[in-house]
Amino acid sequence: MIALPIVGVSAADITTRSSELTAEQQVTRDIGAADARLEGTGNGNTPIYQGLSDHEYASVDEDAPYTSAPTDISRAFPAGARTLTDTTGPAKSRTEHGLLDVDVRELKAADPMAAGIMTLKSGHFPAKAGELAASTAFLEQSGLKVGSEVEFRDFGQKYTISGAYELPDELDSVQLNALPGAFLKPYAQALTAKGLSVGDADTEYLVGVGGGHGFTWNMVKQANAKGVYVTSRAVAIDPPREDEVPLYTKQDGYRMGGSGGFAGHTAELTALATVVGLAMLEICLLAGPAFAVGARRSRRQLGLVGANGGDRRHIRAIVLAGGGVIGAVAAVVGTVLGLGLSVALRPLLEDYAGKRFGGIELRPLELTGIALLALVTGLLAAVVPAVVASRESVLASLTGRRGVRRANRVLPVFGAAAVCLGAGIVIFGAADSDNTLAVGGGSAIAELGVVALTPTLVGLFGRLGRWLPLSPRLALRDAVRNRGRTAPAVAAVLAAVAGTVAIATYMASYDQQSRDGYVAALPSGAVSLTVDTAGSRELGGVKAAVEKNFPTSGVADVSRIVVGEKTCDVWQSDKGCGTSQLVTPKANECALNREDSDDLSAAQRRKWVKDWRCAQNRGPASFDTETGILIGGAGILTGLGIHDPAAEKALADGRAVVFDKRQVGGDGRITLALIQDNSGTDTDLATAPHRTFAAYQPKAGTNAYGLTAVLPPAAAKAAGLRTVPYGLLVSTVRTPGSEERQALDGALDKLGVQADIHVEEGYVSENSVTMLALAIFAGLITVGAAGIATGLAQADAEPDLRTLAAVGAAPRVRRTLSGFQCGVVAAMGVLLGSAAGVLPAVGLRKAEARQEWKYYRQSLTEGWMGMDLPHVPIVVPWGTLAALIVVVPLGAALLAALVTRSRPGLARRAAD
Repeated sequence: MIALPIVGVSAADITTRSSELTAEQQVTRDIGAADARLEGTGNGNTPIYQGLSDHEYASVDEDAPYTSAPTDISRAFPAGARTLTDTTGPAKSRTEHGLLDVDVRELKAADPMAAGIMTLKSGHFPAKAGELAASTAFLEQSGLKVGSEVEFRDFGQKYTISGAYELPDELDSVQLNALPGAFLKPYAQALTAKGLSVGDADTEYLVGVGGGHGFTWNMVKQANAKGVYVTSRAVAIDPPREDEVPLYTKQDGYRMGGSGGFAGHTAELTALATVVGLAMLEICLLAGPAFAVGARRSRRQLGLVGANGGDRRHIRAIVLAGGGVIGAVAAVVGTVLGLGLSVALRPLLEDYAGKRFGGIELRPLELTGIALLALVTGLLAAVVPAVVASRESVLASLTGRRGVRRANRVLPVFGAAAVCLGAGIVIFGAADSDNTLAVGGGSAIAELGVVALTPTLVGLFGRLGRWLPLSPRLALRDAVRNRGRTAPAVAAVLAAVAGTVAIATYMASYDQQSRDGYVAALPSGAVSLTVDTAGSRELGGVKAAVEKNFPTSGVADVSRIVVGEKTCDVWQSDKGCGTSQLVTPKANECALNREDSDDLSAAQRRKWVKDWRCAQNRGPASFDTETGILIGGAGILTGLGIHDPAAEKALADGRAVVFDKRQVGGDGRITLALIQDNSGTDTDLATAPHRTFAAYQPKAGTNAYGLTAVLPPAAAKAAGLRTVPYGLLVSTVRTPGSEERQALDGALDKLGVQADIHVEEGYVSENSVTMLALAIFAGLITVGAAGIATGLAQADAEPDLRTLAAVGAAPRVRRTLSGFQCGVVAAMGVLLGSAAGVLPAVGLRKAEARQEWKYYRQSLTEGWMGMDLPHVPIVVPWGTLAALIVVVPLGAALLAALVTRSRPGLARRAAD
């Protein structure tokens, strides 16, 4: 009982420390054996300030215009440095199942400078142009193996997989490795020749400078002045002081003397101490009755100690020594088992985390502290049984008589005071502040108070016995009369159930908040399917596959507007690719979006936030376009669940159906600006070519699921707009199941199409498994504590049970009484715990509500748009409570009845 938590804590400690890499280990995974990695910032050679965190940097001139020009990294190479090119670009490889998106990385992985970046598992790294090495994740997903040939879509050249490797920091990375120049350049040439778009490739350089100092901080700042970001081994291992980092001293908003150390982690340390304290209390409450069972069964031996001259100190020392020995054994066994568990689970945990650990890391000081925790817990759990055993007279111990003990009058007063204090702190934290730490601390104090009140509350339960049948009445009165063994078990159940109910109530409330705040991207059961420009060629086959495998009631073709080359994908910013943008009429503009919005007063901001022109009515659009405009007919309206004959007629007449009235001018038309260059530079919409369209507005409140407008193909063609097929909007008679989705995925694989598919299932809760796990955890604690109390009750009642058997009581009497004794303890603990567990959950939700309202009022003052009224519901998980209150005590009673022997065992008769 004591060793089990130690196993978990020590395993968690060893696993956590093993997963934390040293600076040397981490930088080796990033840059191999090189001294530094140099990479561009995507903003030309604009000078930057670099921080100490990963990829933390900012432009020296915050007002400098952004440019998408590539960075000339070679300008930052130190004289005489050795460099190694590391270029990564996207590709579509053919697999045993269809197509797979993969990153192809051109890096001479066999070079000593790259050692540590990739770990070779089998075969060898590429040695010639026709070879590729594959990551283990790629081999698993593709169905290929070392020695297989791999092909790529729209690229005729074949490559042989020469080896398998993994990235220690990215085990799930789907990647191929090639020699520099062996793949990306010929692949891009093949796509370009077919008029297809080519994905961006990022080039970085591994640099070795030689010497003993490596790539120093001064060299990093020199490279920063040329717009190059540097990952330096020397800086990672021995970073400069923060006052030597220009980003922190010359730029606002970056750390400089920020919170750290003990002061910066007060809340975390307080929470950890609270959790540890409550865990120790729970273990003591569970183990204390177990020690009492042992002490009760050793009454005669302890009595003999007293009869031979031992006093109370010796009796206490014997019982406490037993607790110390058990605690020490639990510490050793628990730590060893924790180490073994950590080692055994390491591969699974590494796969789950997606990265390899640095090795088995043992922190002797931390493990010693965990072991001492077990020792202290064992001693604390034995304190009360030791005191009780020492107070028993020698005669009562030798004869087995039970004396009458008076109830402690101080403990209930202390418990009531703690409950009032804790409840007051919770109410203050929830009603007069938004301090969740105060709510948590107050809840812990209140729970300790309820634990202290447990003996008194157990006595109150005894008054219910007059209405119960004989067997449960006897069990209840036995529990009440022997509160010394009943109260700790009830308190243990109470503590476990209170924590479970608190977490379950909080999670159920948060789940309801998420459910209420969920915004659907499509009508329930509808499906959106989008493809890139390459996949648009196969859209006819895709449509047939959808109609074959899904329970469709309608399929609408969807197209999108393209500005520039027809091969440009959505949001692509390559040369030759542009974008389109709706021009909001001047009268409909939101003042909060204007450049002079900082001049508005707080009252004006609050007024504008509530103005319809500043409303954020764009929901999660399943069809992602720059403007929110889709090209299509009335089928799109049907797929969106919009039944408006006037809107359908407008599309047939060549007019746009516009769902955002801010975009419609006084003349009833919308204006679309065509921006030819989407490289990231500011574009004057007034100078861009414009196209206008007659618009029809559906009635207010029409849910378009994030779309701004639907434009008929005829109107787009008449305006000279270039459009390309984008996907399908599918209406279904029911939500497609998993088997149907797998069948569609298989059909798309055969077509060689990568499609983004969204099936609108509505809100799906992710807490059901967690709620079940909480109920099981509380049930196990309840059964364990009630079982301990039952064992102690049987030890106390063994003479009475033998007497019953001697006078002819049926064997089932032992089972029945044992079952009811266990059920009574479980029921009392569950009822008290359920009541106590609601308080912290309600307090936390109230504190969160205050935080939400505080943030909402601030958003109104600052003029932040898109803020909804705070909604923080409090929901009681009745299903979990029903399982705890009814199922758990009933199960505990049945289990106790089943494991109890029907007949008493033979006992040694003590000499008179």
